[in-house]
Amino acid sequence: MGMVHVLIFAHVLGARESTGIVLPMLIAGDVFAILFYGKHANWSYIYRMIPPALIGICIGAWAMTWLNGTVYKPLIGGIILILVVLQIMRIWKPQWFENVPQSNGFAWSMGTLAGTTTMMANAAGPVFGLYLLAIGLPKLEFVGTAAWFFLLINVTKIPFSWGLGLIRVDTLWMNVLLLPLVAFGLWAGRKLVERLSQKVFDSLVLSVTAVAAVRMVLG
Repeated sequence: MGMVHVLIFAHVLGARESTGIVLPMLIAGDVFAILFYGKHANWSYIYRMIPPALIGICIGAWAMTWLNGTVYKPLIGGIILILVVLQIMRIWKPQWFENVPQSNGFAWSMGTLAGTTTMMANAAGPVFGLYLLAIGLPKLEFVGTAAWFFLLINVTKIPFSWGLGLIRVDTLWMNVLLLPLVAFGLWAGRKLVERLSQKVFDSLVLSVTAVAAVRMVLG
């Protein structure tokens, strides 16, 4: 459900400002994900993706310094719409990505894109997921690898977000108030997944996300 909360906070608090408020909560979620699945991580792919992701973070931070609010909101909506399409392709047509060449160029392009989108919108989940699907990781390795990758990347983003004024003392107090709800969401999410098939759950989430993203693009 990673893209849903990005859009909700963007609507309520502003597309640019919300990225700093969401980041500490994402880190909290990453820590819990590691507790559940971290032991299954495949570190060779994490090491491979971290350098280009760091370059992408720098690109995203640079872009955030000069993009104004009028442009930023539809831009983030557009990025998320593209990621929704990629996620739909990943779910419904996984065979399309089975023959992607396992080249350094593919890894670096996906890593750079993941870093840029996570810095600008906290929305790199589908990009990294597409990469892991293409290389054919088993499910538990898939989840554990993604959990560690995003914890490392999200912690790296803290000084950038602080320097851009997106993380401040007042936003951290808001995080303190919201963290109990993050814990509740983790519990509720596990219960929900037990009751819904993965395909139905993903379809519902992607439908809501697509509608919200279109609204951001249209203003």
